[in-house]
Amino acid sequence: MNTFTHPTATPVGTRAVRSIARLGQHLPGRRALLVAGASLAFGPLASAAPAVTLTVASFPSFDESVKLAIPLYKKLHPEVEIKLVSLGYPDHHNAMTAALATGSNLPDVMGLEINYIGKFAESKGLENLGAAPYNAKSMQQLFHPFAFPQGMDGSGAVAALPADIGPGTLFYRKDLLDKAGVTPEQLTGTWESFISASKTVREKTGAYTLTSAADLYTIYIRSTVQPGEGLYFDKAGRPQLDSPRFQKAFELAAAARKADIDARIAPWSTEWREAFRRGSLASQMMGAWLAGHLTDWLNPEAAGQWRAAPLPNGAFASWGGSFYAIPKTGKQKQAAWEFVKFMTTNKEIQTLSFRKMGAYPAIVEAQDKAFLNEPIPYLGGQQARLLWSDAAARIPALKPDRYDGVAAEITAAALDDVLERNKPVAAALADANAQLKRRVRR
Repeated sequence: MNTFTHPTATPVGTRAVRSIARLGQHLPGRRALLVAGASLAFGPLASAAPAVTLTVASFPSFDESVKLAIPLYKKLHPEVEIKLVSLGYPDHHNAMTAALATGSNLPDVMGLEINYIGKFAESKGLENLGAAPYNAKSMQQLFHPFAFPQGMDGSGAVAALPADIGPGTLFYRKDLLDKAGVTPEQLTGTWESFISASKTVREKTGAYTLTSAADLYTIYIRSTVQPGEGLYFDKAGRPQLDSPRFQKAFELAAAARKADIDARIAPWSTEWREAFRRGSLASQMMGAWLAGHLTDWLNPEAAGQWRAAPLPNGAFASWGGSFYAIPKTGKQKQAAWEFVKFMTTNKEIQTLSFRKMGAYPAIVEAQDKAFLNEPIPYLGGQQARLLWSDAAARIPALKPDRYDGVAAEITAAALDDVLERNKPVAAALADANAQLKRRVRR
């Protein structure tokens, strides 16, 4: 699941704090998915072969999917033992960066969060899963259209396959909106109507509708990416921080701050959790998986009061996503590929992770229609998964870039200059774009 890095806070992986949904449903029947054209040249694993120990490196709570998968995978491959090695979100990615750089202490299978895909894909230390004997591009049609390209580098090599995604949604407190006399449609209309309605909510209830004004910036730049472009760079890899797209995003954030509708707190902080409990957050834009957090630990006492709605202005954006990759120096690539295929294209484990953890499936087939139609008690019986299914089908693809992390840091600092120090938007973006050009070396 994603991580959605907050532009004005220290980057935090949402998986590092994601709670696990209660385990109350039976395991579905075993089913192995055979993907045409994706079989390995070196053939299937032989059941009579000596035991293979496959090391899988991951991070919370992406690692929970591996734990769910182990008993199912053992039924298919009794000769394979899965050794799960898990570190905290930043520690894991730092360890994998060091391992790739030194060629030592590498796992057989590597879990990666979307914020790191560009960096790892361009490192050239991962197997190209699009080439033989993997031929992963033959499986592309199984995935949500925006998800598969995110694991590719600038040359089109497939560095990683997606396991889950995070369709964005607007969660809102129905009771607080009712008290303010504001309708959900006012919040989800234009960006301007969102800000106007949010001012009314603030005046009538005292509650904020944004964790930070930077939320609007983040949503806008992610939902307005043109085909073939990256979040911060155009098709040719040139920085585009001084484009009208970023200008509008910064202006929206500045307008939200001026309207006093943002709580000025960082997601996943103690203050953020307390804001939910105190009822001082009337809405929160984030991935669909937040419903599980709200239910289990963020705001269980408000069950029945929360609802889900589309993002404002007809925006579609992804909050997070997790991937699996295979290091080039791995010694057990056949076993590693079989496991990666299972975790990313097997309907049973994808559906199970969706049910138990709220990890939205990367493959379309795992969107079980009966499950999508089930009312969600916490959301007042709303069939919100249908909303998220529609969003997942309409999210634009982002082209990852190895310098995305650098660009994110620079734009975060520029936005702080605008929000905290009243620097003019145009000047902040011009300076940021010039700085990014100096830092980028192609």
